Amino acid sequence: MPPGRSGPCRGAIWRVVAAAIAAVVATEALAEGPAGPPARVVSMNLCTDQLAMLLAAPGQLVSVSSLAQDPRGSAMATEAAAYPSNRGLAEEIYLLDPDLVIAGSFSTQATVDMLRRLGVPVAVLDPAYSMADIGDRIEEMGRVLGRAEAAAQLRAEFEAGLAALREEIATRPRAALYYANGYTSGDRTLAGEILLAAGFANIAAEAGLPEGGVMPLEILAMAEPDALVTGRPYPRASRAEEILDHPVLHQMRERRAAGAVSDSEWVCGTPHVLQAVGRMRALRERLE
Repeated sequence: MPPGRSGPCRGAIWRVVAAAIAAVVATEALAEGPAGPPARVVSMNLCTDQLAMLLAAPGQLVSVSSLAQDPRGSAMATEAAAYPSNRGLAEEIYLLDPDLVIAGSFSTQATVDMLRRLGVPVAVLDPAYSMADIGDRIEEMGRVLGRAEAAAQLRAEFEAGLAALREEIATRPRAALYYANGYTSGDRTLAGEILLAAGFANIAAEAGLPEGGVMPLEILAMAEPDALVTGRPYPRASRAEEILDHPVLHQMRERRAAGAVSDSEWVCGTPHVLQAVGRMRALRERLE
């Protein structure tokens, strides 16, 4: 590093580190301040919406994101209809007079920053990338809501349900996950772990895609999986989804066990993934 630049650069690095530490400390402090748990909570992320609805005390949650009310992506669309919705805009959230806002790490950063500048506490939760993460996110949500006991109970119920679904797996048929644009999920993803929990072996690992990626249709066909699990197209189909209607896939569905995944059960790491595991387990049992 050229002389004269090390000081400013080092200072900038320490400012970033200090800001990160401060954000963590602030999130931990949100669990229960001097006045007790937060009384007016707003969630602005699809996945935190669902965890908050599962754990919040009556009257504690005052708004969820508009995405939570869309059954195509939300496993709790019916429950979410009972809450006022927000579009993740700082102005509308501020007018709800929250004493806690819960966002995801992929939520609009400008909204999070503006709310914090306005003095509104914001807790940012990472998504669940694995089955193990789901239990951790449940407990993290319990802490920020001041609902640790309810979170511990929900985590125990989730882990017991998952353990029951994993029982008695003697053989593992080979399966492929295939979505729009030819994308597949590997074992090191939440979707891949759902497949493994249901008793399948994921061919993405054979194709050298442990974390997922684009799998050419030729590779999929040559792999000859025992089961094919595709994404469920949205209305007003896009070009990205045209591959799901390819003749090769039609032939594979006719010759093999086939199923379709719904974003509502697969996208967010919540206890609702157990429904996806159950559906995939039923698909596997059709092969036995």
